[in-house]
Amino acid sequence: MNKAPRLLLIALLIALITAYFAFGLGRFLSLDYFKSQQAAIETWRAAQPMTAALIFFVAYVAVTGLSLPGAAVMTLVGGAVFGLLWGLLLVSFASSVGATLAFLASRFLLRDWVQQHFGERLRAINSGVDREGGFYLFTLRLVPVFPFFVINLLMGLTPLKTRTFYWVSQLGMLAGTLVYVNAGTQLAKIQSLSGILSPGLLGSFVLLGIFPLIAKKTVEALAAKKVYAAWQKPAHFQRNLIVIGGGSAGLVTAYIAAAVKAKVTLIEKHKLGGDCLNTGCVPSKALIRSARLLSHMQRSPEFGIREATASFDFAEVMERVQRVIKRVEPHDSIERYTSLGVEVIEGSARLVSPWEVDVVRHSGENERLTARSIVIATGARPFVPPIPGIDDVGYLTSDNVWELRELPKRLVVLGGGPIGSELTQAFARFGARVTQVEMLPRLLMREDPEVSGCVMQRFRAEGIDVRVEHTAKKFLVEKGEKILIAEHQGREVRIPFDAVLVAVGRAANLKGYGLEELGISANRTIETNEFLQTKYPNIYAAGDVAGPFQFTHTAAHQAWYAAVNGLFDPFKKFRVDYSVIPWATFIEPEVARVGLNELEANERKIAFEVTRYDIDDLDRAIADSEAHGFVKVLTVPGKDKILGVTIVGEHAGDLIAEYVLAMRHGIGLNRILGTIHIYPTMAEANKYVAGNWKKAHAPQKLLAWVSRFHRWRL
Repeated sequence: MNKAPRLLLIALLIALITAYFAFGLGRFLSLDYFKSQQAAIETWRAAQPMTAALIFFVAYVAVTGLSLPGAAVMTLVGGAVFGLLWGLLLVSFASSVGATLAFLASRFLLRDWVQQHFGERLRAINSGVDREGGFYLFTLRLVPVFPFFVINLLMGLTPLKTRTFYWVSQLGMLAGTLVYVNAGTQLAKIQSLSGILSPGLLGSFVLLGIFPLIAKKTVEALAAKKVYAAWQKPAHFQRNLIVIGGGSAGLVTAYIAAAVKAKVTLIEKHKLGGDCLNTGCVPSKALIRSARLLSHMQRSPEFGIREATASFDFAEVMERVQRVIKRVEPHDSIERYTSLGVEVIEGSARLVSPWEVDVVRHSGENERLTARSIVIATGARPFVPPIPGIDDVGYLTSDNVWELRELPKRLVVLGGGPIGSELTQAFARFGARVTQVEMLPRLLMREDPEVSGCVMQRFRAEGIDVRVEHTAKKFLVEKGEKILIAEHQGREVRIPFDAVLVAVGRAANLKGYGLEELGISANRTIETNEFLQTKYPNIYAAGDVAGPFQFTHTAAHQAWYAAVNGLFDPFKKFRVDYSVIPWATFIEPEVARVGLNELEANERKIAFEVTRYDIDDLDRAIADSEAHGFVKVLTVPGKDKILGVTIVGEHAGDLIAEYVLAMRHGIGLNRILGTIHIYPTMAEANKYVAGNWKKAHAPQKLLAWVSRFHRWRL
């Protein structure tokens, strides 16, 4: 925006405010002055009522618009000179117009600068104002503890719409204006402003401040009554909480409920532990570990070992995967959760009302359970796109790939996201000829391009055929051979294979347990509010079925909110905090991230600085022959506040934990630099990147003076 209008406005405001103080105009806005001139002013008003009203209106707008002291006194004078009705009318509109002018001035002069420099820090406030800005403003207007001019200026820095600010201010200030104008009708009896602030009056203002909260609760209660109108609420409940689904979100929800001594029932139709234990995180990491051992043997000359070989049977590798699952299984077992106080039912659940669930046990028994609150944690499943011929050739997903006992000679992996990439590298290291097909321009599209570049370079070096910008069109079987027909840059590409693994994403489990009958909205995931509540305030959703992140650790994170809100609402509930969400992709090079990367920061127009440290210079990485990758930190320009971190390299998923803690608790790079890191470890990379930031922000002028000081001491 052109700076000239801003500079002109700043000059005008400075001139007006300077004139106010330079000419001592404040003396005309004192209570003593008005009381001494009250008779003359009233006589003049009686002689020229319209002129008096206009001058008063303009003066009031000027005082509030410039945020000058004296508005309270002028409100009293309005009541004394014009009476209750006309005084209220004049002050109400003048104060709203003046407040809006101050609001607009603040917005015009400062909002862009403030949002540019503090946008990330203000994101939660901006989001809250977007949702309920009118309610917040109304509450502030009713409580005189908050100076009105401060509210005007601060609200100008938010996304609140001008028309909303005006009419909410008009209504919100009306009650307080009425009190002051009415007090002004008795101006002759008032000796000071404190004279009208009696305990009774202050108590009235407190009640006015509580009123919008009461009104909000009333509105919520009426909305809930409307939602529940078609249902008959049980006279009493058998349980405090029912949890549908025994994956990460369901298990943690049930655990928390039992820990606070609530009566909770957990229903699971398959296996406790969900995808993570049985088909996801645990088996994939077990497979990756075995594959990595083979890759290190292939790299033996790098470690000074002339030759290292291994003979293996792929079936035995997959049996080890199953043993790992069995070893971890007791952590999520029925016996463990029963001992914790959770009633675990093996069977299928179906919602039949907002408080009732029909259960069909595996034993064949049917029963209806009631609970005050219900948490849906039914998880997700691999999404299989409707590509022509895919059913004819047969396909693997992350659900059934663990049933393999023979290594496919030629494997096509559809998908370049985290799951597809992890399994691509693992199978390639066992000796399969893997072709990875991704329709987008690069792998791991949520990461920065340089991250994708590192991964693709490593994959191709390991013999993986990476095909980006290839769209799968159809599958064929020709003369007994399976073929994928893909489109690349407008031409047809034929890729023969023996097995295809589909890893193009996951779809929430939304069917088969009564969402449709209850009218609970669900598109890709179940629609919830910031408290994880569905259409019915007592029914919550958490984990993959709710989104927006499909990670085991975020499912557990959401579970805390679902459990606490489900058990303690309406007395207390908490908005889910997604401000610091980390994740990792367990390939080589390992990729981990928390917060923003450059891609997201640019998309959201958030200002940032980048500080980088290349791990190829790290002593421990060199000693381990893992000298590759980098640590990249995004910070607020000129400050050490961390906006996001990306790490590519050995143990990136472990190294990121230091930054997760730092961001969660507001720790900046200066304090990371000042923390002792063990030598030699990979974690030193975190200290060195902080050192690079410090070098870039060294106070050069101060250092020049320090240099002179040291020369003087020679």
